[in-house]
Amino acid sequence: MNKWILGARPRTLPAAIAPVVIASALAGSDFNWFRAALALKVGVWLQIGVNFANDYSDGVKGTDENRIGPIRLVASGLASAKAVKNAAFLSFFIASIAGVWLSLLTSPVLILVGMLAIAAAWGYTGGKNPYGYSGLGEVSVFTFFGLVATIGTYYVQAGEITLLSFIVAIPMGALACAILAVNNIRDRAQDELSGKRTLAVRLGDVNARLFYVSLLVFAHVAAIATLIPTALLTLMAVPMSYSISKSVLSGVSGKDLIPALGRTGKLQLVFAILFALGIAIQ
Repeated sequence: MNKWILGARPRTLPAAIAPVVIASALAGSDFNWFRAALALKVGVWLQIGVNFANDYSDGVKGTDENRIGPIRLVASGLASAKAVKNAAFLSFFIASIAGVWLSLLTSPVLILVGMLAIAAAWGYTGGKNPYGYSGLGEVSVFTFFGLVATIGTYYVQAGEITLLSFIVAIPMGALACAILAVNNIRDRAQDELSGKRTLAVRLGDVNARLFYVSLLVFAHVAAIATLIPTALLTLMAVPMSYSISKSVLSGVSGKDLIPALGRTGKLQLVFAILFALGIAIQ
């Protein structure tokens, strides 16, 4: 497989796709395929940019030298640090073009939101004081890949922000956090040795696994909390949630947790499709 595709980490992309699916369903008669496509472009390229930025920053800091998970381009020597950094900037640029286009169609405020999102993407592992090294990664992911992505996509189509758009964003934030959480559980031991104090390191192995499961439970509860009867369709994803949770709670570690990352991404996409269907037919 092409090294740049590997570096983009496709298994994490459901975190960018799912919010657009949910928000577009909620828009109902206001659904606008062109604006939804632009929002999807923003989300996907921002996620890819985050992945390349993390690859670059962790690579130059040396925290990826013994990574167990997906191949990192800088640490493995497959690409130079400069090339990966440029790939991150190019990804952010592509996301920015779509974001500016959306702002011209809707509100200039979106430009500020986009700037904050890119700053958060870079600051996760980049700079002198990366917040991802302090255990705040989940907060950022919940905010930008949950709330901002879902509410923003709804806003650019419906032209308003509603309480319901906020509530439906919560499961998306929780599941996006779950992707990061299982990733950090896998890397916990190595991160601790390298001084990277992720939330998994701070919580410890057992509590980090319980936190992961709580995120899946929270997503299901939040969907039901919308009080949309057909949102109960999301319960069809419970067996999948249970299976992944059972695996994570079993204590498997290192490379044996890699499948859980991909399955969590698939869970978010399946959950989003079921939730979107429930919203559409209410």
